[in-house]
Amino acid sequence: MTVCNLSLNCLPLSVSEINKDLQIEEYSKSSFFEKLANQLQIFGAYPEVYSSNLKSESVKIALLQTILDAYVLKDIIDIYNLKNEKLAKDILTKIALQIGSEVSIRELANSLGANAITVSNYIEIFIKNYILIPLISFKTNVRKAVSENRKLYFYDLGIRNILVKDFRELEFRPDKGGVFENFIISEFEKKRRNNQIKQTMYFYREYGGQEVDLILESYKKEYDCIEIKVNKEVGNDIFPLPHTFKTINTKNYFDEIDR
Repeated sequence: MTVCNLSLNCLPLSVSEINKDLQIEEYSKSSFFEKLANQLQIFGAYPEVYSSNLKSESVKIALLQTILDAYVLKDIIDIYNLKNEKLAKDILTKIALQIGSEVSIRELANSLGANAITVSNYIEIFIKNYILIPLISFKTNVRKAVSENRKLYFYDLGIRNILVKDFRELEFRPDKGGVFENFIISEFEKKRRNNQIKQTMYFYREYGGQEVDLILESYKKEYDCIEIKVNKEVGNDIFPLPHTFKTINTKNYFDEIDR
């Protein structure tokens, strides 16, 4: 089963779709969505993996390896006639290891001993095929933002985790902040595409280093600013244009995404 919207975007399941399908009772929603967030951050939301909940973790990992090998790598390599499957996998692995950070194409290419144009072309193909989500830096005339680099996130964290070969519980992982950030951004992107929302997504960073994790810009130039925190810590509201501001954490994420 694949979930496709009217533009034929075939994406992993979203938390809103899971909620509608299961119709969770109100009294159990809080614990359900906390457990769901944990599950989706480890094994992702591809339907065939999510629907195998009663199966062992080793079965889920094997399914993710098959998806990575057969679709993410082999099919895309064949469709676009790419020359180097190892380079494609190495690019994704490098990106997987720096979620939440800006990605420099030149530095990535140098670290892999590859041509920067080739690396850029591979990344654009992964974006076009709903493997990677690009987030560009928001620019404003009021206060300059820095960097031409983008942040790159995964539509599905199961694919990200199979690339880095890490399926530990989140509490034991040093990358849990970046993983949760990826989870929230992927949910907003799926919501935007599934519902045909006229909206552009950015991050914002000042020269001093302070950041806003996610800026949602409507086509009427209305701005929602979102800080993403694993705990209940409140983020810094530094965006210089009129906007709304909220902090999303593991406790309130579903209510904020499903609005």
